[in-house]
Amino acid sequence: MAKKPGTTPRVRGSRTGRPIMALLDLLGRRWSLRILWELRGEPLTSRALRSACDEASPTVLQARLTELREAGFVELGEGGGYGLTPLGRDLCETFMPLHRFAERWKR
Repeated sequence: MAKKPGTTPRVRGSRTGRPIMALLDLLGRRWSLRILWELRGEPLTSRALRSACDEASPTVLQARLTELREAGFVELGEGGGYGLTPLGRDLCETFMPLHRFAERWKR
């Protein structure tokens, strides 16, 4: 079920529902970031995505995909695979500096 435009999504731990809080709430849910990360290259089928996500529970994976689709970050392609929307690609690009930092940090 799509959210109505202009409505504030429910946000855990926040009474304001500010956009940054809603985004952090969504991205903080189990598997959300991993799904986005795995889709950054090319679309993946449900099975391939589950495999890439270390065999995440199909129920949880589908719940996160639904949330990410409703948020406009992920779409189901014509070929049946999940891929990032332009907004989803933009979001993943914002993570690249953090990814580069993490790579330096782990050394």
